Amino acid sequence: MPDYGHPLRFGTFITPTNAPAQRPVDLAIASERLGYDLVTFQDHPYQPGFHDTWTLLTWVAAQTSRIQISGNVLNIPLRQPAVLARSAASLDLLSGGRVAMGLGSGGFWEAIEAMGGRRLRPGEAVEALDEAIEVIRAIWDTSVRGGARAGGDHHRVAGAKRGPAPAHDIPIWIGAYKPRMLRLTGRSGDGWLPSLPYLQPGDLARGNAVIDAAAEDAGRDPREITRLLNLQPNLPAEEIARLALEDGMSTFIVMGDDERTLERFAGEIVPAVREMVGDERASRGTAVTGRVRGAAALAQRRPGIDYDAVPPSLTERTIEPGDRAYGRYRSTYLRGGRPGLVLRPEAVGEVQDAVTFAATQREVPLGVLSAGHGVSGRSVNDGGLVIDVSAMNDVAILDAESGRVRVGPGARWIDVARALAPRGLAITSGDFGGVGVGGLATAGGIGWFAREHGLTIDHLRAVEIVLADGTLRRASASENQDLFWAVRGAGQNFGIVTAFEFEAARVGQVGFAQFVFDATDTADLLSRWGEFMENADRAVSGQVALSTVQGGQRVGQAMLVVDSDDPDQLIGHLQPIAQLGPLVDQRVTMGSYDDVVGAFPADEPQRGQGEPTFRSALANHLDPDMTRALAEIVDRGAAPLLQIRSVGGAVADVPADETAYGWRDANFSIVAVGSAATGLPEAWQRVEEHADGMYLSFDTRTPAPVERAFPPAHLTRLRRLKREYDPTGLFRDNFFIAPE
Repeated sequence: MPDYGHPLRFGTFITPTNAPAQRPVDLAIASERLGYDLVTFQDHPYQPGFHDTWTLLTWVAAQTSRIQISGNVLNIPLRQPAVLARSAASLDLLSGGRVAMGLGSGGFWEAIEAMGGRRLRPGEAVEALDEAIEVIRAIWDTSVRGGARAGGDHHRVAGAKRGPAPAHDIPIWIGAYKPRMLRLTGRSGDGWLPSLPYLQPGDLARGNAVIDAAAEDAGRDPREITRLLNLQPNLPAEEIARLALEDGMSTFIVMGDDERTLERFAGEIVPAVREMVGDERASRGTAVTGRVRGAAALAQRRPGIDYDAVPPSLTERTIEPGDRAYGRYRSTYLRGGRPGLVLRPEAVGEVQDAVTFAATQREVPLGVLSAGHGVSGRSVNDGGLVIDVSAMNDVAILDAESGRVRVGPGARWIDVARALAPRGLAITSGDFGGVGVGGLATAGGIGWFAREHGLTIDHLRAVEIVLADGTLRRASASENQDLFWAVRGAGQNFGIVTAFEFEAARVGQVGFAQFVFDATDTADLLSRWGEFMENADRAVSGQVALSTVQGGQRVGQAMLVVDSDDPDQLIGHLQPIAQLGPLVDQRVTMGSYDDVVGAFPADEPQRGQGEPTFRSALANHLDPDMTRALAEIVDRGAAPLLQIRSVGGAVADVPADETAYGWRDANFSIVAVGSAATGLPEAWQRVEEHADGMYLSFDTRTPAPVERAFPPAHLTRLRRLKREYDPTGLFRDNFFIAPE
């Protein structure tokens, strides 16, 4: 049989004994320390002398940091597939994408029946496993709207809620020996996982032939299927190398419950096998392949992208239109996309590789994705590249006393808030916890503490950024000052920030107030709102949103954060609100800042598919001309949602020329959501006549009106810096500032 060219990997197969209880966990920890790639456990739920395998996997995941974990193999007759799918996805998310799923069709039927399972004939067991795989993948696929409907007579879901989506595309390895199971592996599996002691001479060759034929019949490349093998620890290195070179096996899982045995295998056998296989592959000219895609997947590749030139550091984690995980990139929070290739770096060097590769693919769009919330939709695209930095999501408190915090671009603001809250710290950010750090922290950041603590960028002390030429720079008030100036307000034009360093503020308990007003007299309500916010104490920041509720009533929903834990002071700050207009409802609660940004679901699947139109404006005051223009938009139905955020206060304390964000004297940020069909683009022109600028994160115009996003002097400086740092305009698909 051929060598499939898969990279060699090694793992351990540990008995999940519960006497002593910690023994299998200690061996798993040792497996990671010894450099093994994965650790696996058999699954016999009916065996009282064993731990429950899934509980054990979870405990091991919590006590390790790198090693992959899997059942070897999970007993599907006693593992309800839909629940198992959710369990696996949850553990994958909690472990940072380290879960694999070995599945088996059953066996030991008397014990299974004794546990409440149903005895199946051999053919039925294969059918049941096939249905289980379909159910599991349907639950994982959150890109599809509506409930999951999959399976058949043995296992099925009929409209089950989908999700959560796992952190990565969890591979399904099948423990197979007989032809029907082998054909299922070729048709639906990601890997074949037999045990060598159960095989006869020639079984591997025969099994591979059946799997390969079934894969080709299903339009797959046989190399898509990893060949794993459980084997004895006393097998010579020469025999293991032969299994790799002649039988195509590439992942070898040693069966052993003795740490000295695992240490000897890792120290002596593994290096010898790697050397022998490496030398032979070099002499044969065998290329080591990572991800392999079949004809059906390859046919979905988009024109203009050199897929074969993707850097080796990224190939294992790329996503293409034909991949199962592609659905995640078909939509963002509000709109759809169809990128041709997604690169998913996990380290700074890989971001540099991704940017260098993108520079060679200049004929297609380039999007940068942090958490995927971006309302403009520019983080994904149609037919282009996307660099997804969501895996770079660490939040580290460098100095709790000064509030110095280091945050990865893929973190979400709810993650940041929850990490800081126990220390009494907070960074003002977007009003929704699902917003990614990377996009907001390079645009400005108008959040719940704007009037008291300024913009998010006002707390930024340094960044590390990969530039268009692939180099990494650190920028701060003392290093690359021009670049640091540009990043704070126009950062998406200058590179990909791989780390932000903020100085968080001291924040304790806060009040979160919600008021609903009758907004029939829209202009009057907005005028009163503007007067209230301009005169409110700086401890008060908030927004009002106009919409029409069921029954046709127009309402204004105001949400405010008050930085105070004194109930009397809180009431004093909010008392004037009652005078703004007819009050329909009100609610005031106390909590920490992470309670506020976590008040709205942050983990909802990104399922936007439309093309909503956003318009943004920054205004010094809500004067009569402006309020009439805004009321007219609502009256005409041009903006089903109109939102006005408070700015001003501490934002204006920063000199206008200190950051690329230049509209420091604006007291209000206005956002309208509609579409061309509602007439928003035309109706918005009157609003702009009374506006002073715009906030670029809430505008979807293409080409982007950069002359409205930045004051003239700022734009001139930005064009000069763009010529210095990105003269060819590599970063051009998100509010492009043309080089001077």
